[in-house]
Amino acid sequence: MLNGLLLPFLVAMFLAINMGGSGTSPSFATAYGSGMLRRDLIPGLFGLCVLVGALLAGKNTAITLGKGIIPADSLNYVLTTIILFSVALSLLFANLLGVPQSTSQSTVLALAAPAHYMGQLNSTKLFTEIIPTWIILPIISFGIMYLISMVSIRRFDIKHPGYFLTLKRQSLFRWVVIITSCYVAFSIGSNNVANASGPITSMITNELHINPTGGNFVLIMILGTLIIAPSFAIGSSVFGRKLIVKTGTEITDIGKVEASIISVITATLLLSASISRGIPTSLVQLNTFAILALSVSKKGWKETFANKVVKRLWLIWFIAPIVSFSLSYFLTILADQAGMLHLRY
Repeated sequence: MLNGLLLPFLVAMFLAINMGGSGTSPSFATAYGSGMLRRDLIPGLFGLCVLVGALLAGKNTAITLGKGIIPADSLNYVLTTIILFSVALSLLFANLLGVPQSTSQSTVLALAAPAHYMGQLNSTKLFTEIIPTWIILPIISFGIMYLISMVSIRRFDIKHPGYFLTLKRQSLFRWVVIITSCYVAFSIGSNNVANASGPITSMITNELHINPTGGNFVLIMILGTLIIAPSFAIGSSVFGRKLIVKTGTEITDIGKVEASIISVITATLLLSASISRGIPTSLVQLNTFAILALSVSKKGWKETFANKVVKRLWLIWFIAPIVSFSLSYFLTILADQAGMLHLRY
């Protein structure tokens, strides 16, 4: 039994490493891009904040991904391995290209693939709650940052020219930027760790014949989180540098004030999605849309969206979730035909 559980845990840790690489960008790209934090300090700080966020605020999202899209009793160790492997492979593809990708979207579609194949997909949860959130929250992130940049920051800078530049000499504000970056990492923990811990928790309850509605489900979820979350720091160290440079410096120049505002906006939106309804949401896209809004306010719409980095973002954001769904669906069919799933549908 333990040997059977080892493979999905290893795949989950591999996924967490890739998520750590992808998640480093939206959490610390602003701090790094504005010169507030050394790159070698980021992985450890990022991993610690992710772990705390997962333990304190990750329960609802883990439940959604553990039994909200596909019934928990369908997630045996083979199907769980297929789902996590599909997500990890699609995310690795994005990381190798140096493009931060939405792990939540890839995970949801990887879960939806076997659920659709077995006729067990919770379409109400997917189409009335999760997907609308994916559309609405990035728009809100863009709108808030655009209004703040156009109305507040620009007008203040006109009335008080050079004031923001003087903040570079104020050590207190440097800590504000770092704290807000940690706040983003905390929010990532509340949402993205569940991409691995949710399916893993349901798998363990099934394989050990534990009631998924009892208190033991939460305990297993915590134990799974303690194993998976530290892998985020490893991924940050392996993949983080390239991704931080992409969004932190290649879309637009980011100052200290803008950096902290972007961090607060995106982290608050993600945390609200995690705590209120447990909706797995893309912090990568929330963060990038806020940076795009800042770029539009400085450079205009045409120059911003003609940026080659922005064009690559759209492409990978579209391709990676499709790869995750397709691979998960194909592997589920193969496993079912091989008699490895023992499905009841």
